[in-house]
Amino acid sequence: MDAMPDKRSDDDSPFGKPIIEDPSARALARVGVIDVGSNSVRLVVFDGAARSPAYFYNEKVMAALGAGMGETGRLNPEGRTRALAALRRFAALAKAMKVSPLVAVATAAVREAEDGAEFRKDVSRATGLKLKVIDGEEEARLSAQGVLLGWPGAEGVICDIGGSSMELAEVSGGKVGRRVTTALGPLKVKDLKGGTKALRAHARAVLDKVAGDFGPGRRLYLVGGSWRAIGRIDMARRAYPLTVLHEYRMTPDQVRETVDFIDGETVESLRARTGIGLERLSLVPVAAQVLAELVRALKPSEIDISSYGIREGLLYEQMPKKLRARDPLIEACRFAEQSGARIPGFGKKLYAFIQPLFPGAPPARQRIMKAACLLHDVSWRAHPDYRHEVCFDNATRANLGGLNHPERVFLGLSLLHRYRNSRAGTRFEPLFGLLSEDELRDAEAVGKAMRFGAMFSAEALDEMAELSFDPDARKVELRLHPEAEALYGEVAQARYLAMCKALGAEGTCAVLGGRRD
Repeated sequence: MDAMPDKRSDDDSPFGKPIIEDPSARALARVGVIDVGSNSVRLVVFDGAARSPAYFYNEKVMAALGAGMGETGRLNPEGRTRALAALRRFAALAKAMKVSPLVAVATAAVREAEDGAEFRKDVSRATGLKLKVIDGEEEARLSAQGVLLGWPGAEGVICDIGGSSMELAEVSGGKVGRRVTTALGPLKVKDLKGGTKALRAHARAVLDKVAGDFGPGRRLYLVGGSWRAIGRIDMARRAYPLTVLHEYRMTPDQVRETVDFIDGETVESLRARTGIGLERLSLVPVAAQVLAELVRALKPSEIDISSYGIREGLLYEQMPKKLRARDPLIEACRFAEQSGARIPGFGKKLYAFIQPLFPGAPPARQRIMKAACLLHDVSWRAHPDYRHEVCFDNATRANLGGLNHPERVFLGLSLLHRYRNSRAGTRFEPLFGLLSEDELRDAEAVGKAMRFGAMFSAEALDEMAELSFDPDARKVELRLHPEAEALYGEVAQARYLAMCKALGAEGTCAVLGGRRD
């Protein structure tokens, strides 16, 4: 039997009205962005109907258009050939995928090169693409918007490093503030005479001029391939268990230690440890020295890696305001439920059912619980013996915005316990160290509450059963409506007891208007 409709309106629910059903959101399906940078040329096609970006297609060519521009003032000839070939391919792919809109932008190398205008004409003739050149401040703004796409509550300074330039932008209150651009891209500064000492002195002089515009002690968000590579090296150096770069967090001391580590390694040894391509790694030692000076100048409270930048900023630009205002995590999970769950819409009922068990949960925890309830059934096609692993992997590895690493593990562990009582002996145990003992217990309790609530998924849950919890007395009461008594069978009873045990509580059951256990 299908789930019965919820009596409450969507506007009154803890989830709000589904934005994915709105025509203005659906119109964003297949948004394409071509980004012609100083080091790489990339095509990204977003399935833009969800608030969190879904990458329908993503391809990159390391063309190094800006290599050698410091000496010649012109685009690298080999880079031009490679970039033009890549753009021909990207234009053909976008046409085949019926991508609309398709936006093509170029940054520092094309805007600064003597032959930049000529290159744009070549691109137009060969592909039909109208390559828009954006200035440094616009590049900073779009990168900051990309960060806001993943972190709606971002507060601090965004630093986007490209091949030929490096931009800084302030974000606060969901808006982009002051912006500056500098010529500190690694392709621009790698050939400075005087080696590392001269490079550090040059970076220090540039950053000391602009650091005062942003102030010390703020959160620093790093955007760009060189920063992501440094984040990957930091993970390898620390043997960090969750190799998801987005929202990976470093302290200033860890950054300094990693810069020293990079300085003592060869590019080949770094590649062997991380698997990063040689073309990207060749610029990392230079970028690392710039990062050391950036951390010295800004004195950030923490440093976060962002996988979102200009391309995501352009997607954000296309979004209607009501979609921007939504929580990217909840909207992405809702989208997953709509497309993958057996009973779309049940996640909302499940959350309402288990919420009374966690009366003191702060908003941040409630948000993760909502996400878990939306995702609780999307992996039902996986083999039953591995469903708990698929759920954990999907939560911790998925491209979800607005979710830091401990939250990823909490979400994954909740879903693991949705399908398995014990987490002992799983291959995920190294990741559990990202949570405290209290968080581990809470995640287990959420998972086992979902496991029990799912026993009523064939009916309208809100009309079948209710839960209440007295946290002082540590007592849980299940109240069953008479027509649901038959659903409370042997397996359901075992799951109810397991849930109560996870909560450290005693459980009772009452049939409304009937007997009490």
